[in-house]
Amino acid sequence: MPDLRIPSATDKTLAIIMGGGAGTRLYPLTKDRSKPAVPLAGKYRLVDIPISNCLNSGLRRIYVLTQFNSVSLHRHIQATYKFDQFSRSFVEILAAQQTPTDSGWYQGTADAVRQNLSDFLSLPYEYYVILSGDQLYRMDFRAVLEQHIESRADITIATIPVSRNDATEFGIMHTDGERKIIEFVEKPKDSAVLDGLRIPPSLLKELGHPEDADLYQASMGIYVFNRDALRSSLDNKHIDFGKHIIPESIHRSRVQAYIYQGYWEDIGTIRSFFNANLALTKRQPDFSFFDAAAPVYTHMRFLPGSTVNGATVKQAIISDGCMICDSHIERAIIGVRSIIKSGSTIKNSIVMGADHYEEIRPAGSGEPPLGIGENTIVDHAIVDKNARIGNGVVITPEGKSANCDGPLVRWSDGNERPSWYVRDGIVIIPKNAVIPDSTWV
Repeated sequence: MPDLRIPSATDKTLAIIMGGGAGTRLYPLTKDRSKPAVPLAGKYRLVDIPISNCLNSGLRRIYVLTQFNSVSLHRHIQATYKFDQFSRSFVEILAAQQTPTDSGWYQGTADAVRQNLSDFLSLPYEYYVILSGDQLYRMDFRAVLEQHIESRADITIATIPVSRNDATEFGIMHTDGERKIIEFVEKPKDSAVLDGLRIPPSLLKELGHPEDADLYQASMGIYVFNRDALRSSLDNKHIDFGKHIIPESIHRSRVQAYIYQGYWEDIGTIRSFFNANLALTKRQPDFSFFDAAAPVYTHMRFLPGSTVNGATVKQAIISDGCMICDSHIERAIIGVRSIIKSGSTIKNSIVMGADHYEEIRPAGSGEPPLGIGENTIVDHAIVDKNARIGNGVVITPEGKSANCDGPLVRWSDGNERPSWYVRDGIVIIPKNAVIPDSTWV
């Protein structure tokens, strides 16, 4: 823990979490939910990460700005983050709404904050922490606030050192010796431009890296604003913080970098989501949920302990309320209420489980029961919630292109759409899908 000399700073700080847009790069996981509502590590949601980081940092007044496919996100937040009536703490939702001055949807991160700015400024907060709802990391925001105040910054941006190859995919900051940001380039591709953005040797040494390391400061999309800086930065029509507000602010405000060196993953694509989840199954993962000093909070479901009968399990996370028969599970995430029957193999995959249990279905009912049937193989796949996978099914990306859709089938709602997709080389069985017996996906 840092040596905190500003114990009252957290009381003067409001946290604002972006609830996410359409999340097209995570489709079809975002077909029925927003990005922050996507399940994570078997029993959590992505939004639990920034909210837990706030609560563990003493930031207990939090707004979540929502707009797209937000029903499940609203339900999760309302069921999870409750405080007693004598507390000043809250986690509240601010959904996009029409007002006398603005009848449009949120156009971007900056526009979302601008549309709610009068509500934020009506309260006596001095600092505003603005966070993304779809990242995996653990950060103590008290350390960020401490640096922000001591450096007399108007805006502080959290950055993380990245390699030259990764730098082309981020907004890259260049700082002076006092970590004041003097230049910002969005996804630089030119080699000469990259050379000028490299972290200088003196700062690399201060950070504990070799002085000749080829590293760059990437924006994490985590911002701290002073009250006046937030108001003046949004006195325009710019729609996005990373693309518009920050590049303009560094020329007229004191913008500092807080350099973070822990684990951080932006869950922006199916591949990054898949890899980040399966990395949690390692014996010593880079990000661990087993940190008693900084727990990750989520909805308490009061489920029974999982039952495992005769299965072989290697490098896996098995969540609450599962029923697993003599199957083989290897390098997999098994979500809440998952049912996996005899003879099945789940390998290099994420099974998200179910929202409910169901009564035993009578023979001849026409479709498989919830869960994974007998003698089924699931490899390099994501099986979303409430999926019904029959007996003798094979789900694998082998023989398929890296991005394709399955044939159209008629769903229970009467609409035709695929019952499987392949994205980034990963097979995805969408929520509520039905895969009949003996199907090869």
